Amino acid sequence: PRVPTPQSAGSGSITLRGSTETVVEFFGFAISNILYQRGVYPADFFAPVSKYGLQILVTKDESLQKFIGEVLQQLRGWMARSQVRKLVVVITSQATGQTLERWAFNLQVHDAAAAAGAAVPRSQADAVREQKEIQAIIRQITASVTFLPLLDEPCSFDLLVYTDKVADVPEAWDESDPKYIVGASEEVKLRSFCTKVHRVDGAVAYKYSDLGA
Repeated sequence: PRVPTPQSAGSGSITLRGSTETVVEFFGFAISNILYQRGVYPADFFAPVSKYGLQILVTKDESLQKFIGEVLQQLRGWMARSQVRKLVVVITSQATGQTLERWAFNLQVHDAAAAAGAAVPRSQADAVREQKEIQAIIRQITASVTFLPLLDEPCSFDLLVYTDKVADVPEAWDESDPKYIVGASEEVKLRSFCTKVHRVDGAVAYKYSDLGA
């Protein structure tokens, strides 16, 4: 049986905690889907699961699950205090270390909903709209092979989390440069979704190949 996430404080409402769970869960599926679609890891590192009315490829590799899970757990804590501004999936060349793609998800919190324990009215229609918006983003990630350049070299990835300066950063975490793309690049906007508490806006920037620039 599927265990429901604690989204509602009551009938027809959503809290900061519930919205945080929705957004963190989305990030988990989005990260795995990006890594699969962009070929950062072999196909046999992934398995299909049903979510958002779609079949999504998620990692089944234990070390990769552990790494992503630890990042999402820390993200969950920061989001519960409204301290996260952006999550970025960076794909880099293993040979040169240059950034080839930056998948950036900007996170906005509605101020009125950020108060601890506050519940925001949320209708069934809102929930349906939210799922359709998330579906659209996942479908864009899945279709990215049709509009992004082929990554025909071994690649690595990293996750960057932009937080407020007051956020408590664990010792195991390092400060990082933004890992922007050097040279010619292009950006494609992704769809957005809103939970009535958070709004997530996505975009992917990619590097032109030397031949294509």
